[in-house]
Amino acid sequence: MTDQPTALNLPMVDPLPEATQKYFDICQHKLGMIPNVLKAHAFDIDKLNTFTALYNDLMLGDSALTKLEREMIAVVVSATNRCFYCLTAHGAAVRKLSGNPALGEQLVMNWRVADVTPRQRAMLVFAEKVTLASAQIEESDRQALRDHGLSDRDIWDVINVAAFFNMSNRVASATAMQPNPEYHAQAR
Repeated sequence: MTDQPTALNLPMVDPLPEATQKYFDICQHKLGMIPNVLKAHAFDIDKLNTFTALYNDLMLGDSALTKLEREMIAVVVSATNRCFYCLTAHGAAVRKLSGNPALGEQLVMNWRVADVTPRQRAMLVFAEKVTLASAQIEESDRQALRDHGLSDRDIWDVINVAAFFNMSNRVASATAMQPNPEYHAQAR
């Protein structure tokens, strides 16, 4: 196995700029690793910063969607797209945030068997449709979310998390991005 996080020969900038090194040090301290997705983007610091800014806003920023719900959307989109990297990384996040290892596995393997709330199920159905047929989304699809208590802002967040992971899945799969081995054992 190579030290490259992807099948592309795009080495990280060396040395990393001070701010990037500080961010990577925080990841190492908090996560026990530097996620390979960050290493993969670190061949171009502007691309890395753009990616992390959008990820951090969507997944960690203010939203009525919980962090767990956002991770659940990430996993369902990644399962639909069969993205090994994102299923591994975000499946681990679901296990950790939920405290339920079975939930993480259910969402990865067949999200329809997962024990989720009706609100969460509506979000996951919608996220899957964003992934498979976004051009076919109609007002009735958005209304189904409203019927489960989601505001239009919440719907915006569901759409953007799903869209971000559709993009990320395609990049990860097309570059053969490998998940950090540490993810496999987390929260089990």
